[in-house]
Amino acid sequence: MQSIAAKLAGLLQKVERPGDFYAAGTAAIFSPQLEVDGVGVIALPLLDVQAEQLIAAAERAPYGRGSETVHDEKIRRTWQIDASRVRVAGRHWQESLNAIVAEATAGLGVAEPVAAEFYKLLVYGVGDFFISHRDTEKCSGMFATLVIVLPSIYIGGELVVRHQGREVTLDMRCDDPSEAAFAAFYADCVHEVLPIVSGSRLTLIYNLRRVARCALLEAPDYRGEQDKLAQLLHGWAASNGAPDSLPEKLIYPLQHAYTPAELSFGALKGADAAAAAVLKGAAARSGCELHLALISIEESGIAEHTGCYGSRWRRSSDDEEEFEAVEVCDRSATLSDWLRADGAPTPLKDIPFDESEVCPSGSFDDMEPDEVHFHEATGNEGASFERTYRRTALTLWPEARKLAIFNQAGLNVTLPYLGELTARWEASGAHMDDGLWREADELCGYMLDSWPVHRWYPRKDDASSKESRMLLLLARLKNCPRIEAFLGSVTAAGAFASADAEAAVQAACLLPDTRAGELIERIVAGNADRALSACGRLLACAVGRVASLTGAARALAGALPPGPAKAPPPEGGGKPRPVEPGFAADLIAALDRIAPSLAERAASHMLAWPKNFSFDAVLVPAVIELADRCQGVESEATMRLREACLDHLQARIALALEPPSDWTRKGVASCSCQYCQELNAFLADPGRRTWTFKAAEAKRRHLESTIRQNRCDLDLATERRGSPHGLVCTKNQASYERRARQRKADLENFDRLKSRKPERER
Repeated sequence: MQSIAAKLAGLLQKVERPGDFYAAGTAAIFSPQLEVDGVGVIALPLLDVQAEQLIAAAERAPYGRGSETVHDEKIRRTWQIDASRVRVAGRHWQESLNAIVAEATAGLGVAEPVAAEFYKLLVYGVGDFFISHRDTEKCSGMFATLVIVLPSIYIGGELVVRHQGREVTLDMRCDDPSEAAFAAFYADCVHEVLPIVSGSRLTLIYNLRRVARCALLEAPDYRGEQDKLAQLLHGWAASNGAPDSLPEKLIYPLQHAYTPAELSFGALKGADAAAAAVLKGAAARSGCELHLALISIEESGIAEHTGCYGSRWRRSSDDEEEFEAVEVCDRSATLSDWLRADGAPTPLKDIPFDESEVCPSGSFDDMEPDEVHFHEATGNEGASFERTYRRTALTLWPEARKLAIFNQAGLNVTLPYLGELTARWEASGAHMDDGLWREADELCGYMLDSWPVHRWYPRKDDASSKESRMLLLLARLKNCPRIEAFLGSVTAAGAFASADAEAAVQAACLLPDTRAGELIERIVAGNADRALSACGRLLACAVGRVASLTGAARALAGALPPGPAKAPPPEGGGKPRPVEPGFAADLIAALDRIAPSLAERAASHMLAWPKNFSFDAVLVPAVIELADRCQGVESEATMRLREACLDHLQARIALALEPPSDWTRKGVASCSCQYCQELNAFLADPGRRTWTFKAAEAKRRHLESTIRQNRCDLDLATERRGSPHGLVCTKNQASYERRARQRKADLENFDRLKSRKPERER
């Protein structure tokens, strides 16, 4: 059975072209008065002597390569004179020009008013040419180029125009002084000027631009095709996404290329305008939305070198022999720069699409890339390529599936849109059966189904995270089923960070207490192995607001990291994430209120594993924070941690602290090589402060690495006089200074713990 994409393409292909990609002919003219600064009045047909004078007064014509304007006679060889230096006059010239423009635009299928702006005078001498290229947009609203060849005597210089696999060669020679040859073609057409064999060719170049850019180009009467399209689209829309074989959207690539600045329904050309007009009416009758969008397909992969080496940016076929694309390894296809047919604004941004949504199938099979970037092989990497294809397309989807399409644009689009819906619902009176609430609920369903969850690394804390924003919006909507689904399938699955804790508790509090407690327990169980601090913050936020927290408390207390000998490897390998003091404070404070016996067990565990729960990095700052929270009453667990911290600090304070009396310093034991033994001899010498180690760079690097790893009391510098260079080692008092700083911090922390000691809880 024929697919809907194939049927749509078949109907649109029956729409006849209102014009073509080019128009050409000859027009009777009254010989214009042509005057050029520095040359004077030019006689027509062009004389050889005046051609030489024009060339002498002209400059070599450049061409555009990307955003650059360059001169390269291998690409373009001709002469140009700017319009500001040229005057084309005569009593009847304007009438002749108007007639040429009218005939050209009619051939292009443009019925709206058009202005012709004089751009340049070009002179082609023997051997001059311009290889295949596309014109750039030279003025606002420009859609085509008009070439008028004034009476000249020459051979060669044919104009070749190509578009969508079609090609036309135009011989524009015109010897009769009462006639001029002209050709017009759309700006996205590839064209070239073949070499001049003899004589000289004199050409006026005009930019054709629309005067009124908002009007849609008129298409012929295709009411029959429109009726069939409306019936086809109506059946598609009525299916509401079923069966699964039906595409979410339909993409109809256009024949012409359009820049983002020029893109609009009113700027469409030829058959594109006809297809848009027919689809616009059919979509409006069938409950579908019609958009214009830019297609971007990006590919990268493996290339093979076939010529000279180097990295080239290829815009034409001349470089094809240097590299060849062998295998595509990565590919992305997106739609962007959306425009609605009715002109209304749209929040849509980049949306991916599937080839099955393109009609007709295989539209991109023979498409030439707009840009190709080849990279030569470097190191272990082989040659590679990157290429980009760009097209413009009409895109359709049923209005009932609008939110599903929005969801394809990702959370950067759907979250702000959901926020707008929520605000509008709240302002309307906040009734649960309101159409705005139902629309928000439907969008939430799509977002939940596609929410990204990555468990292999912890998410960074961000108070404005997407997860927090979603939970707070669900809470504002009072959408309990979606809250339960999000907490159970997204938050508990690993998309959780400390910054989400408050939002998660706010949302959970709208659920029955028992269910809220169960979900918090699931979140702890699903995240404790990778986001321990976030789970501690969640439990601390939930205390006093959710009653059923015993299960979550047990789960978190049971997830405390053991010592390195018993610790299982974390997911993905590597060292366990360090415990933060805020987590220890959150855990003890929460467990004291949920189950004091669990708090005491947690305190015992922390004291039993000092490598995981360091006094200096974790316990001391945690106990200070707990003292600020406990409001004058200290629990058994907190008291025990406080006394252990005081003992730790007091024992270190009691150690003697004196600066070294000589230059003897602690040696290294991590390496026994000859050079490290020389280093140890220097460190043990009480009367020697400086030593210069002269050796090759690799040996100096080894010694420097050993010194830094062992935190030796040495300042290092490189002496670059002579060969080999020397590593200058100068003894310092770094160890003593570190201990002095530690002593100061210990005294301050001891005083803080003593002075903040609250009354023991009874």
